[in-house]
Amino acid sequence: MAKAEELRAGLGFRPQFCADLFADRAAVDMIEVVADHYLDASPEKLAELDLLADHFPVAPHGLDLSLGSEEGVDPVYLRKMARLVARLDPPWWSEHLAFTRAGGVSIGHLAVLPYTQEAAEAAARNVETVRRAITAPLILENPTAIALVPGAEMDEPAFLTRVLEMTGCGWLCDVTNLYTNAINHGVDLEAQIDHWPWERVVQFHIAGGRRSRGLLMDSHDAPAPPEIWALLEKILPLARNARAIVLERDENLPPFGDLLAEVARAREIGRRCR
Repeated sequence: MAKAEELRAGLGFRPQFCADLFADRAAVDMIEVVADHYLDASPEKLAELDLLADHFPVAPHGLDLSLGSEEGVDPVYLRKMARLVARLDPPWWSEHLAFTRAGGVSIGHLAVLPYTQEAAEAAARNVETVRRAITAPLILENPTAIALVPGAEMDEPAFLTRVLEMTGCGWLCDVTNLYTNAINHGVDLEAQIDHWPWERVVQFHIAGGRRSRGLLMDSHDAPAPPEIWALLEKILPLARNARAIVLERDENLPPFGDLLAEVARAREIGRRCR
């Protein structure tokens, strides 16, 4: 496992590999759980969560808080999230800088925000509401953008920087999402590298995806490809405050040893590039 001063190398928890995880728990420094899976959980599911928290640092990762919604956050959902975060007492927790609800209707997926001052101010208002209910540090993840919203007043790094400055939040830098957006929208990440707020990074996500209808998808159903590892190596030295790298895998789960090999590779890169 990582020493206290080192980057932790962790894994997004999935119940399918629970037994394997405990059999090899020394190989995983931390666990990230999908918070939504435990908001209305059965006693058995909550016992699973408590067992994880007894053996690993656990960071909850939210999907449906809809921090970008103009109408504000759902107070019922927020109360459930607050109870979960209080139960785990994590070093930080995370949500997406996106919206999943508009006009009181769930749209069923994470949607990218328009890169405007108005959208940044809406996100900042919602983060302030969340902070009144949850005191644990909140970090914000950059989402994938299948399509960009017209009318942008700034580019993605400027928008993310603006929101992080307005909220004081840290950044969950999803390396795969950075790469995916750059490929799908023809952005030269190399030329843009100095535009991102690397000093704000608290945690990284890495994952593999696939192509569909000409677009690269952040589908979490494959090993992280060489391009993602290379990008992680490039940006890690810039992210001096980063504390963890977490591997995400949701579909086509391989033998657990393959996941551990990716976690070990992340740990090795973290040690070499810091």
